[in-house]
Amino acid sequence: MRKLRAAFEALLEGIVITLMVVLALEVLVGVAYRKAGHALVWYDEIASVLLAWLTYYGAALAALKRAHIGFPGLLASLPPRLRLPLAMLSEALVIAVFVLLAWVGWSIMGVLATSDLVSLPSVSVEYTQSVIPIGAMLFVVAELLVLPEVWHEARTGQRPGAAAELTH
Repeated sequence: MRKLRAAFEALLEGIVITLMVVLALEVLVGVAYRKAGHALVWYDEIASVLLAWLTYYGAALAALKRAHIGFPGLLASLPPRLRLPLAMLSEALVIAVFVLLAWVGWSIMGVLATSDLVSLPSVSVEYTQSVIPIGAMLFVVAELLVLPEVWHEARTGQRPGAAAELTH
């Protein structure tokens, strides 16, 4: 499971880093062209799409690293008999929301197939918005991969490896 998680993390990190570099370069090129008096018509629209992709893939990476805003102290302060059921309920609700998002995102893909980007008519909106179901399912995979860690934390009241972190 650790190897799978490490491979998934490396994949998401690679995608996120690539998207960040492409977005930064695209913005720099757009600004340079605008400064030179030759504004690119597609610059703003593509920057928006890249930012959306970066957000979805970055959210999946943050889920895998358990870096989203949360209240771990609240869960840890609960009696042990409540911690595990509430932690699992919380995880189930998060997974359910993202499965629903993926399903709705997938179901509207057909509607978007007939629309193209305004500035680049050769690019389908269906392609640019495919990040919604893909990103949602990547988030679900990330949540499932950290589930054993959540389970351990809820059972013991400590994050796995917390004792090792304190000694270093």
